[in-house]
Amino acid sequence: MKKWGFLALVVLLLGYAAARYLPNTGNLGYDDKIRKESIRNNNSLEVVTQDQVYQGDLLLVNKQYPVHEDSVKSDIVTLYEQADLVQGYGLLDTSIRLSESVAHKFNKMVKAAEKEGVNHFLISSGYRDFEEQEKLYQEKGSDYALPAQYSEHNLGLSLDIGSSQSEMSKAPEGKWLQKNAWKYGFILRYPKDKTEITGIKYEPWHFRYVGLPHSAIIHEKGLVLEQYLDFLKENKEISTTVDGKAYTVSYFPVSKYTTIKIPQEGQYMTSGDNMDGIIVTTY
Repeated sequence: MKKWGFLALVVLLLGYAAARYLPNTGNLGYDDKIRKESIRNNNSLEVVTQDQVYQGDLLLVNKQYPVHEDSVKSDIVTLYEQADLVQGYGLLDTSIRLSESVAHKFNKMVKAAEKEGVNHFLISSGYRDFEEQEKLYQEKGSDYALPAQYSEHNLGLSLDIGSSQSEMSKAPEGKWLQKNAWKYGFILRYPKDKTEITGIKYEPWHFRYVGLPHSAIIHEKGLVLEQYLDFLKENKEISTTVDGKAYTVSYFPVSKYTTIKIPQEGQYMTSGDNMDGIIVTTY
């Protein structure tokens, strides 16, 4: 009996030690649980704040969601002053501005079109600051322009592309862009059959940079940006391959502070949606 009593005492002491000194995973906070899961799944963590919802290439701008001051691209340049960026196309005037990185993408696209004999592009409008936008709105009215902060031109990601030969709906340049712009990260922002969704009449000249693989998915599924962002929210995570490169696109709703998981291998980009979420693209 003494032997069994001694063994029972040992078991009780071991149980007490385990309860006191071993971690209780049931009491872990939400971030701690994610951190442990991330370590197991070879992921790293990134804390995003609500401000980041308003930054990036996938921002939705329309009558409901205005441009925030922090949303404007930081690399805006006057194209006329950047000779290396203005090759293979013309400018309607010397004051046109655009994001430098977007201008590089446009330049690459124009060179590809030129190889196919399509070479009469011009840019008629690019980035407009809030003051310019409001002046245009006051002078031209709502049939021609949107008020300040409600136009994509206030981001630096959109441009109006024309042809020196004819109007874009008929010009080879317009037809080439509708077929090929997605390959270079651009989308036709206001298609003819989506006016009820975008709230904007058909504009065959207005193209918006969203980047790959987003432009490819939008093109393949016949979506506009409003629909694409809804699609991401609904599916949370999608995968695709473009030109042999594999991409994973993940959507995360964002509150004041949100921890998201980023794979340690490969590269990634983040963009807000200008509403309530962050899109993470890994490749």
